Amino acid sequence: MEVEIEERWKPLLQEEFDKPYFKSLVAFVKKEYANHECFPPGNQIFNAFNHCTPDNLKVVIIGQDPYHGFGQANGMCFSVNDGVPHPPSLVNIFKEISNDLGKSYPKSGNLMPWADQGVLLLNATLTVRAGQAGSHQNQGWEQFTDAVITKINKTKTGIVFLLWGGYAKKKTKLIDSSNHYVLTSGHPSPLSANRGYWFGNKHFSQANKILVKQNKLPVKWL
Repeated sequence: MEVEIEERWKPLLQEEFDKPYFKSLVAFVKKEYANHECFPPGNQIFNAFNHCTPDNLKVVIIGQDPYHGFGQANGMCFSVNDGVPHPPSLVNIFKEISNDLGKSYPKSGNLMPWADQGVLLLNATLTVRAGQAGSHQNQGWEQFTDAVITKINKTKTGIVFLLWGGYAKKKTKLIDSSNHYVLTSGHPSPLSANRGYWFGNKHFSQANKILVKQNKLPVKWL
């Protein structure tokens, strides 16, 4: 089965594409996009993979669901298109980076530059129906993205996983922490951040220190 995804991911993921659950998932997604407005645009569903290849992968950030507002989602977790107002979680991410690294708050919420530097911005569910958060959950996406994490865990070394909030932290069971680096904190959403579970985690400077220690280029977060 042919999936439109960056060629270098196919040797890792083709086994998943050929499984019955994934074929059912594709049929579901095609039907949803044909009959409802869904996000992100069809050609951006695998954007996270198309801008971060297995060769340059060094950091994984795990989100849950794409944004379900018009024009927001672009296939990378927490990221929005240029010119779109920053959602609350993204505002708090940028505030933490600014405080952590002493950088000024950015204008664009498009995180594609992170992906191009080797940050996989992976939502657990890659599609959503407009205005209906979680509407494409439990259709097979979670099985696929768990398989992605498992493949990365088995085939790479020294990857930095940034797990924010309870949902992302559950993925620790898929990661061998003796072979990779796992940083956890509260979620950047206002509910969690305002309770003191987000600000001050210094994940961005910590991640860069880990990368430099491995003779990898640090990420230019802003």
